[in-house]
Amino acid sequence: MKSYAAEFLGTFWLVLGGCGSAVLAAAFPGVGIGLLGVSLAFGLTVLTSAYALGHISGAHLNPAVTIGLWAGGRFAANALLPYVLAQVLGALAAAGVLYVIATGNGSNIGSFAANGYGEHSPGNYSMTAALVTEFVMTFMFLLVILGATDEKAPQGFAGIAIGLALTLIHLISIPVTNTSVNPARSISQAVFVGGWALEQLWLFMVVPVVAAACAGMVYKWLRGA
Repeated sequence: MKSYAAEFLGTFWLVLGGCGSAVLAAAFPGVGIGLLGVSLAFGLTVLTSAYALGHISGAHLNPAVTIGLWAGGRFAANALLPYVLAQVLGALAAAGVLYVIATGNGSNIGSFAANGYGEHSPGNYSMTAALVTEFVMTFMFLLVILGATDEKAPQGFAGIAIGLALTLIHLISIPVTNTSVNPARSISQAVFVGGWALEQLWLFMVVPVVAAACAGMVYKWLRGA
């Protein structure tokens, strides 16, 4: 139960910090943090969670990460569902808190940092571009996670590598999809936006999971385990 609670809290922090920076601070008049700031915010949430909660639950914070670790032989199958459920609930709780804050000045939530493609992509990128982007970004993210947390990797630095990897991923892919690589993060925002966000949610649930599973198997092969 402590592991599940840690996953809930860590995913809560990721969504509140990452999506919160996008919704509240990205375009704030005069001092908006923009794409660079939002990318850094997502990376910082993972970095801080890794050191605060990693020793309790591994700080997956992402169903795709949990599934990728399982595919790589680094996570037990019987804990998959509880971890994923805790992550989704943590993300939804954070989105609820963010909704209360974002509507506190009388404005509506707009896109609420939801993920999308086509006319709902920040750069109007196609569904194909979104699919390729989410697959490649998630695949590489899992390779970094699996490598950085390997027993043969330098110890104590995994959180830094993983946080910087997520920052880089956002720098590349925010213009395409608003960056998911995390089904829990996508679900939480889509639930509050509804409509188009729920219609396009399938891509941001299916593609990261498939990419993560592929990365897990590839790393297992590379590692020779």
